[in-house]
Amino acid sequence: MKTGRKILTIVLLVIVVVLAVAVLGFYLFGKGMIKSGVEQAASKTLGVAVTIKDIDLSILQGKVGIKGLVVKNPKGYANENLLELSEARVSVNIRSLLSDTVDINEIKLDGTKLTMEQKGLTNNLKEILDRLPKEGEKPATEEKGKKLLIDRLEIANTNVKVKLLPVPGKADNVSLNIDPIVMEKLGSDSKMSMGKLTAKILSAIATGVAKQGAGVLPDDMVKGVSSSLGAVLDLGKGTTKEGEAVLEKGTEAGKGIVEGVKGILGGKKEQK
Repeated sequence: MKTGRKILTIVLLVIVVVLAVAVLGFYLFGKGMIKSGVEQAASKTLGVAVTIKDIDLSILQGKVGIKGLVVKNPKGYANENLLELSEARVSVNIRSLLSDTVDINEIKLDGTKLTMEQKGLTNNLKEILDRLPKEGEKPATEEKGKKLLIDRLEIANTNVKVKLLPVPGKADNVSLNIDPIVMEKLGSDSKMSMGKLTAKILSAIATGVAKQGAGVLPDDMVKGVSSSLGAVLDLGKGTTKEGEAVLEKGTEAGKGIVEGVKGILGGKKEQK
């Protein structure tokens, strides 16, 4: 009897040690994998460099925090960055990481700063929007990875600073605070990848700019952003009243976690 208990104790101890090592290993290496994966997918979709300062990973709780995400500007603009995100919080169903569809309970983007600049007849936001996948357009290379199903996406505390071309007697800097945007059940009607999610987020923010910039920003700037929005991917359905108002306005103006995390990001990290 004592021998049996001793063996059981040893087995349990081994299991605990293995789990501890696995969790520690994922914490040490998973952070870099998530950081690299998000940066690569977002950069490929937007056509400009995307960087992340830090990843806060709580794998057992199914939570990921992203801090200091930066989207660089296209070439030819004075400001280095187009968008700076203070913090993103992601809550995921851990068990779903092993399935073909990863169920993300909530994504909350808090404290986004977007800097728009005019350059001739265009602007930096429009240039990025024009690079996004067009509705109904088949991508040149299909993005690999698992399907994402996002119950709720919230974009809060978004500030837009607009640098206009200098005109005598008029201010050349405008600041807008975008209303909160909420989208629900993203990925329920079509495959949602990390790249496609990036496109939807930027398009949603741009829609807020088109809505709240009308009558405040130059007409050509608003029309330029709106026309680009009319061509990019549908922003999704199931929005709340707050988000729905933003999307409707934009449509009118525009006419119209190891293997699981690897799957989310579209496969294994490239070896150098």
